[in-house]
Amino acid sequence: MTAMPSRALLLEDLPDVAAWLAALLRDRFPGVEVAHASTIAEGLRLLDSGFVADLALVDLGLPDGNGTTLIQALAQRQPGCTIVVTTLFGDDAHVFPALRAGAHGYLLKDQPEEKLAAALDGILRGEAPLSPAIAQRLLRVFNAPPEPAHPDAEQLTAREREVLVLVSKGCRLPELAERLQISRHTVSDHLKHIYRKLKVNSRAEETLEAARMGLVSSGR
Repeated sequence: MTAMPSRALLLEDLPDVAAWLAALLRDRFPGVEVAHASTIAEGLRLLDSGFVADLALVDLGLPDGNGTTLIQALAQRQPGCTIVVTTLFGDDAHVFPALRAGAHGYLLKDQPEEKLAAALDGILRGEAPLSPAIAQRLLRVFNAPPEPAHPDAEQLTAREREVLVLVSKGCRLPELAERLQISRHTVSDHLKHIYRKLKVNSRAEETLEAARMGLVSSGR
């Protein structure tokens, strides 16, 4: 996201925290319309009503389940939405499922407000909003010795592996098309095949899978 978001969806069940995050959104993105849901069901009803969000802040521990349910719905139904987890949970059991569901960022609510604000500001510069502790965890994954060839890697064609490596290095669709000398439509087709074969739903998860398969190193 490089444009100022005009509509934001906030999924948070604690009223005080919801008010704080909504105020933070309005402070960082003047004029943004914030739609609040305190349960997954309310969030899904907002989507069903036609509310289209540019940005979503999603808590994970909700009264009626895990916020990854809404993340998946947003990723599938509103692919243009930047989805950011806002939670107190920073363990692997929460981080990686959220990224696999389609989250683009992961922020811990217990960090200082100025750091949260800075992370939100970074969204406009195209930066992935990640709390330092989460970024360190992801780096540890990249720094781990490459595993033996992942069986899923064998399912990818040579071209698909080439696309996966470039995506993991941060290349966007126009750059991919230019570097590979193919059309953007063809690049999109390759990405769809990669997502399906590796059973992933986002660039973040795709990059993690590339690291696990030993296709990229921590330095990328």
